[in-house]
Amino acid sequence: MEIFKVFTIEAAHRLPYVPVGHKCGRLHGHTFQIEVHVQGPLDPKLGWIIDFADIKAAFKPIEEKIDHHYLNEVEGLENPTSENVARWVWQQLQPSMPSLSKIVIRETCTSGCIYAGESEA
Repeated sequence: MEIFKVFTIEAAHRLPYVPVGHKCGRLHGHTFQIEVHVQGPLDPKLGWIIDFADIKAAFKPIEEKIDHHYLNEVEGLENPTSENVARWVWQQLQPSMPSLSKIVIRETCTSGCIYAGESEA
């Protein structure tokens, strides 16, 4: 079974390696939606995989680093594409959340990325 929790952050970025004149090369912002998915067996007594509050607590330090920040200045996000943001969030969460199954990033209502670890690379 798999569960997820959605977080919303506001952040600015620019993509430094796009062709000259590309609109994403200019400073701009997004309301990013970040889904943290966790997969595993149900606890027979509690009836859940993990407490949603535990996911929220694990995500809090990440939120503090990126919400209302310029992503290009965050270590590891110098080229903050959706793909790189998803991988970065995974790398931050996975050590404390081994049942992490995927990170979904939505940078607009129609565009995003799904990352499920290095086996996806």
